[in-house]
Amino acid sequence: MLVDVQQLGEDAAKLAAASVWPLADDELTGTLRAAYRLEQAAAALQVRLVQEVTARDLPAAHGHRGTARWLRSLLTLDPQPARELADRAATLDRHPTVQQAVLDGRTDLRQATVIAATIHDLPEALAEIDEISLADAAALARQAEDTMIEMAGRLSAFQLRRVGERIVAHVAPALAERVDQVALARQETRARRHRGLTLSLPVDGLVRLSGMLTVEDAATVQAALHPLCGPMPADDRSPAQRRADALTDICRLALSTATLPADGGELPQLAITVAYDPLTRTLGTATTDTGVRLPAEAARRLACDARILPIVLGGAGQILDAGRTRRLAGGPLRRALHIRDRGCAFPDCDRPPRWTDAHHITAWTDGGPTSLDNLVLLCRHHHRVVHHPTAGWRIRLGEDSLPDFIPPPTIDPEQLARRNLFHRRQ
Repeated sequence: MLVDVQQLGEDAAKLAAASVWPLADDELTGTLRAAYRLEQAAAALQVRLVQEVTARDLPAAHGHRGTARWLRSLLTLDPQPARELADRAATLDRHPTVQQAVLDGRTDLRQATVIAATIHDLPEALAEIDEISLADAAALARQAEDTMIEMAGRLSAFQLRRVGERIVAHVAPALAERVDQVALARQETRARRHRGLTLSLPVDGLVRLSGMLTVEDAATVQAALHPLCGPMPADDRSPAQRRADALTDICRLALSTATLPADGGELPQLAITVAYDPLTRTLGTATTDTGVRLPAEAARRLACDARILPIVLGGAGQILDAGRTRRLAGGPLRRALHIRDRGCAFPDCDRPPRWTDAHHITAWTDGGPTSLDNLVLLCRHHHRVVHHPTAGWRIRLGEDSLPDFIPPPTIDPEQLARRNLFHRRQ
């Protein structure tokens, strides 16, 4: 196959730059269909090229762990489209008939991906029915594949996915109920394995919430959100905004109860640190436990329904008064540690306060008190490190009452004190 790729690209660019206003209505719609067909053909070519690249193991030869990572580097793609292209190539590689349907113009790539994913597990699900042989299962799967390709002429990818959930009812109605039971059991196992939830770092004051739930878990979430998602009088929020507010309201309700398990030695809570000027009686910028900054207005809103713990700071940010102490590092003492250390205090660890233990610098068993000057926050990993008998790390408080870590001679022969530079101090 010899293709002048540069000439092909130039011709496509000229076509895209051409004026379209002289076209009649039927010419305009016909050209739009042709342009979409051209786009799908180009995308199908990408898929075939990625399949050949994978077969030759070029990503590994170029030092990449997978095809998606290699595509990100070669084509300067974002992670999501790179993964989609690599996954689509792998899926269609197992179903050449579906891939050929794209090349023939009978489906687009989204439809083809849905068909291939639907058909992939169907032979095994059919084979679990006692009276069906492997040969019969394969034949029924091919029939289902052909049926869905034919349906692609009328149904979008979303509609095909819904039809695919009951495709056996179209090709073998007598088996549909039993095959559905097997398929749903497989689906649930797979969904549990792939479920997840991610909160991104803040960008322009927004945190992206993304993830995947099983259908059962999604039904539970929807049932909880629905009563709080209805529009109120003069409500100008979009449905997505109402769902976001409902999720936040549910979490606030959960935090107001005493039924959640303890977190870091105390009940789960939203912890906000905010400076207060007693002369002007004004609040400054607020900061969460994870270091995210909030405007003073947000701090005032949160203070309306909050348990406020005053902590007096010295000029260098050291804590001078944090309320009463306890044997265990909970309540005001734990809060003081959160504010002082901002997370794991081990040099340059980035773990937030809620992932830490309160470590006694002088062990409790050796008579060390549970006080601010004898405690430091450490994540589980670094807690084990400092307790390891051969690690050799020592901890002390500096003149400003902030923790210093003295490394063993094997790490630093001069044993110069180190501090965590990641967590911002007061």
